[in-house]
Amino acid sequence: MAMALRGGRRWAWVLRGGAAPGGGGSSGQRDGGDTPQHRDLRATLRKIIDKEINPFVDKWEEEGQFPAHKVFKTLGQAGFLGVDKPIEYGGMGLDFSYSIAVAEELGNIRCGGIPMAIGVQAGMATPALTRFGSDELKKQFLVPTIAGDFVACLGISEAGAGSDVASIKTTAVRKGDEYVINGGKMWTTSGCQADWMCLLANTSEGPPHRNKSLICLPMNLPGIHVAKKIDKLGMRSSDTAQIFFEDVRVPSKNLIGEEGKGFTYQMLQFQEERLWGVAAALTPLETIIQETIDYTRQRKVFDRPVLHNQAVHFRLAELATEVELLRSLLYRTVALYVEGNDVTKFASMAKLKAGRLAREVTDSSLQFWGGMGFTSEVLVSRFYRDFRLMSIGGGTDETMLSIICKYMETLPSK
Repeated sequence: MAMALRGGRRWAWVLRGGAAPGGGGSSGQRDGGDTPQHRDLRATLRKIIDKEINPFVDKWEEEGQFPAHKVFKTLGQAGFLGVDKPIEYGGMGLDFSYSIAVAEELGNIRCGGIPMAIGVQAGMATPALTRFGSDELKKQFLVPTIAGDFVACLGISEAGAGSDVASIKTTAVRKGDEYVINGGKMWTTSGCQADWMCLLANTSEGPPHRNKSLICLPMNLPGIHVAKKIDKLGMRSSDTAQIFFEDVRVPSKNLIGEEGKGFTYQMLQFQEERLWGVAAALTPLETIIQETIDYTRQRKVFDRPVLHNQAVHFRLAELATEVELLRSLLYRTVALYVEGNDVTKFASMAKLKAGRLAREVTDSSLQFWGGMGFTSEVLVSRFYRDFRLMSIGGGTDETMLSIICKYMETLPSK
């Protein structure tokens, strides 16, 4: 792959032989995101991870927050915050399989919190803006987000509405050429550092699936209160905020797409969010298994290595097999998505499996570490805490099962 600097700082990727990546049946679609071009992209990102992120992870975990503006600026300058975003707004213009390759590589970061925050920045707060936002709105919010100048957050969940998105209570009432926003958001990743929020709010009194809109909300407006940084079990290096809105006025032109279409837009955003989360989990799961193999090979109990117990090496073999099966499901789903198919069922299956497998891998592996696994000195204990979120955040396991059942036509009618 030849790489040429574009705009003096961001990569424009030119594939061997001049073939355009992405649409039209590219190799990225057929091979599930594991082509030489994908691997070259990952190799470039790995250098940044090893130099600019991993040496500081332990410090940021202890402090309870990583410097999002600094890290995102580094990633933005290299083009990694807009891999699948349009070139005219500073992105690389590649297809979604390249974004998934980035997510997989981010799994080499030695914690779960930072990849999660990068995922919000690159693939969770911006898909609807990219697809449905006005040109003016994209220039105001998308361009600096891709560049790493703005930190983005996603305002969906509330104290009484997590996976049940239709039940949110935050309102945005139209008054003249402004919306007046009241309510609050919970579990907001990067909320303490964010420059803007992709906010879902009720903009009318209509049916819950047709009365919501997405709005680009600058976080420096009067009436926005970051109530607290939430103390969490895991994902410690990623700040998570509770935020309240009191008569916050935002221009009506900050509406993403059409009023009343916010629920639909967010459901579309969820597909990319869930696939990103699955991809970001694969590498850590492999790392945990390998580090457990290395530890149990040298750790002796009753005069023989722990690994030599059949229960141990058989269990690790089972887990490694499950990880590869999950990767295959992910690649198949991504290939279908790149080709323009509805992948809601497969994305939900992958998210469900990833959440459950993450708990299996970390729990089984931690057991084999014995007392060391119960300390904060080893990676397995960190991911044991971090990955518990996978079955909760972005849609609970139970929500994924409901979606799958709906597509299987086995869900009882109300």
